[in-house]
Amino acid sequence: MSYRWLALVTAMVFALAPAPLAGQQWTPQRTPDGQPDLQGVWSTATLTPLERPPEFAGREFLTAQEAADYERRTLNEVNSDRRDRGAEADLRRNYNEFWRDRATAVIASRRTSIIVDPPDGKIPPFTAEGLKKRAVRVVATGPEGSRFAPAAGPASSAPGPAGPEDLALRIRCISRDLPMIPTPNNNFLQIVQGEGYVAINQEMMHEVRLIPLDRRPHAAPQIRGYMGDSRGRWEAETLVIDTTNFIGVSNFYGADQNMHLVERLTRTGADTILYQFTVDDPSAFTKPWSGELSMRRSREPVVEYACHEGNYSMTTILQGARAAEKGR
Repeated sequence: MSYRWLALVTAMVFALAPAPLAGQQWTPQRTPDGQPDLQGVWSTATLTPLERPPEFAGREFLTAQEAADYERRTLNEVNSDRRDRGAEADLRRNYNEFWRDRATAVIASRRTSIIVDPPDGKIPPFTAEGLKKRAVRVVATGPEGSRFAPAAGPASSAPGPAGPEDLALRIRCISRDLPMIPTPNNNFLQIVQGEGYVAINQEMMHEVRLIPLDRRPHAAPQIRGYMGDSRGRWEAETLVIDTTNFIGVSNFYGADQNMHLVERLTRTGADTILYQFTVDDPSAFTKPWSGELSMRRSREPVVEYACHEGNYSMTTILQGARAAEKGR
């Protein structure tokens, strides 16, 4: 009975505690130098797709029942342990579920897409210049359902990769790309703060972004990186990260070297960070596009990402391409 009484008293304490006012912002703890504390390991995993599925056209949000139905159906469709639908489908299920850390639910707001602008939940059309770049085939098969699968026509007639450089950076184990949009695995990141700096260690490809907060200018245009050149600043409780100077090769979402990425991270609760981003790339897209999702605190650590596909499988990939060409 003592445990029941303890539980009852605890419940009464929480019930009588003053509730936050509607729209009131949660106030995080501070680091020793006064920054809002974003530190910890966070997961971006969600079943909410980047772009709005056709079945939800014109719908910004799902009902609770629709979200439950979508979650159940999606988990069945993407299950990598299935062995139906033929050899091609089986090939694309290249990892079984043991290796996945995909989410089991959509984002808490039940949005139908991570993209919030444009209002249709879709990445804007490519510019003429962007289409020309996409016509140069890059062999890449990323997250299930991505619109950025090989774009040079039917697989039976498209040329295979001539060498490693024709394969996407993710396949070559070089870079995950930005913005920090979830994939079926390795969606963890660790945020570490020090005086004048914020560091974000992304588990996939073990890439670390060291972001100065002293408002220094970006590096010279000729100094570029796969993850660009980031500068940070605080706007009230929000960390704003401004990134330019991308190399712009094989970006998974179709951006190029002219991408200007603005990210906003706001601690919204003890276990949540609101992540918002805007992609502005006038040479790739006809207009900017924005998205948002909630990062959730993880009790698990970021671990080593040993990406051996690019180390050991490259010869097999290229041998397969040559064999496919001979069979046409």
